[in-house]
Amino acid sequence: MSNVKTLLFSEKEVKRDLLNIHSIESFGTFDGPGIRYVLFLQGCPFKCLYCANPDTMKFEDGKEYRIADVVKEAMNMKSYYTNGGGVTVSGGEPCCQAKKLISLFEQLKIEGIHTALDTNGHVMNQYVKNLLELTDLVLLDVKHINDSMHEIVTGKSNHKTLEFANYLREIEKPTWLRYVLVPGLTDKPEHLHELGEYFKDFKNVEKLEIQPYHTLGEHKWEHLGMDYPLKGTPVNTKDQLDKAKEIFEQYFKEVVVN
Repeated sequence: MSNVKTLLFSEKEVKRDLLNIHSIESFGTFDGPGIRYVLFLQGCPFKCLYCANPDTMKFEDGKEYRIADVVKEAMNMKSYYTNGGGVTVSGGEPCCQAKKLISLFEQLKIEGIHTALDTNGHVMNQYVKNLLELTDLVLLDVKHINDSMHEIVTGKSNHKTLEFANYLREIEKPTWLRYVLVPGLTDKPEHLHELGEYFKDFKNVEKLEIQPYHTLGEHKWEHLGMDYPLKGTPVNTKDQLDKAKEIFEQYFKEVVVN
């Protein structure tokens, strides 16, 4: 019986050391400064209409990776982390696995590796707060500033995201805002101004990144047997992107189009 208990305990210990990951990008250049080792975690409470990776939505999918192995791979990439590079944890929604990410970020910080967290801000608890203490930079995805529109876009209210943003402001955590510009859905000038007005006095916000809308994930929806909600929506024109950038530049010290 004691052997059985020992075995069960060991299995639980192993589970604590596992991250549920959808995919890994070794040389990411769009998820924080410099060259990044990017982990895309599995599972997300949002169901964004334009999601490029709908296969990350289900929590039960993905592949389990040992945190020790992730740290080892990140260390192997260390020579590439010039110009502020490091490790970014994205998703899905990484804060759903915040308890386990604490261990990962603790080990990365010991090795002097820059840490970034790409989140939609919907999940906040003590584990997330502890994780943020180990996070050098937050990439906060604000899907829409208007609550009704946010619910249309994601299926959820934006109240938690804005509360998350205010907590980042309170702890003075360096933050980059990210905003996907979807024609006819998230590009109305009045909403862009509203977002700017809301965040203009957040001194912790270093920049805003405009993410152009694309249809690269449409085939993934079809492959999963799902109807792509924005079928027929055109990609952004240069003029649309320029106008959005011009509006945001009235409120933020740096605005870039990714």
